[in-house]
Amino acid sequence: MGEMSEHHFLITEIIKGNTKALEQLFSLLKNTVFNVALGYTRNREDAEEITQDVFVEIYESAATFKGESSVKTWACRITINKSLDFIRYKNRKKRFALLTSLVSKETGEVKFHQPDFNHPGVSLENKEKAQYLFAAIDRLPDNQRTAFILLKLEGMSQREAAETMQLNEKALESLYQRAKQNLRKALSDIYDEL
Repeated sequence: MGEMSEHHFLITEIIKGNTKALEQLFSLLKNTVFNVALGYTRNREDAEEITQDVFVEIYESAATFKGESSVKTWACRITINKSLDFIRYKNRKKRFALLTSLVSKETGEVKFHQPDFNHPGVSLENKEKAQYLFAAIDRLPDNQRTAFILLKLEGMSQREAAETMQLNEKALESLYQRAKQNLRKALSDIYDEL
């Protein structure tokens, strides 16, 4: 049984409520799902949480799997959506926490405390270059970021990444090239400042 038909067989078993089949699918796909989630969050705990959510979703929506794509690319699509939702939710929470910390509970006035974050101008030389790359990746539009994560970080083939994003390979290639151009520009701006 090839990878494709084995995955499809497991999905049909999961639809019947077979949790053993879910465990098998989990062991086959967990690394891929985890790595894609990690590409977005770069935090092991967050990526683990997303991975669990993805497999709950696979279990609950197995019946909606059309079989038009591979199970792997379907699972990756779920992972991308969950990762993007997770980041948006986390950012909203962070913004809310920042707002509440700036406003005095007693008087409702805006308080000014010493900022507890590092200003980019402070000790730039000591920070890892990787941080700049990841900050630049975070600022890419969602579809460019996804193309970059799938091709560069997850090492997917163009065909597989295109199928995951439900695009043709030409459209994927142009997203990837735009992502690289934007990253080069963002990083050259930073290095010019240094």
